[in-house]
Amino acid sequence: MKELEAIQFVHGQLLTAPELASFKTGDTIIVTYKIVEGDKTREQDYRGDVIQIKGHGQTRTFTVRKISHGVGVERIFSFSNPNIAGIQVVKRGRVRRARLYYLRGLVGKKARIKELKYTAAN
Repeated sequence: MKELEAIQFVHGQLLTAPELASFKTGDTIIVTYKIVEGDKTREQDYRGDVIQIKGHGQTRTFTVRKISHGVGVERIFSFSNPNIAGIQVVKRGRVRRARLYYLRGLVGKKARIKELKYTAAN
């Protein structure tokens, strides 16, 4: 039990994650991250659907899936990665699962996620 408390203490000390936009599985997001090429630095956007969020503390990650030239591409980002410049939520998805692995087998319009529409009552 003391080992768990020690691990949590270390994670709390190391956690210097930047404040990112709150999102959940099924949301379409744009992740802006820094790329270092030699002595130059540039920012690049990666737009896709969040198919999973896993882990906790310093090891928390999320996976973003996009379709590039007809091929599905997935990329795993860490919440504590200092190279992430920002996250912008494009649209909220209406899903009933925490892991959207079934999207890997779908093609075209069937691979779309329905948008969550808020009303004034919500």
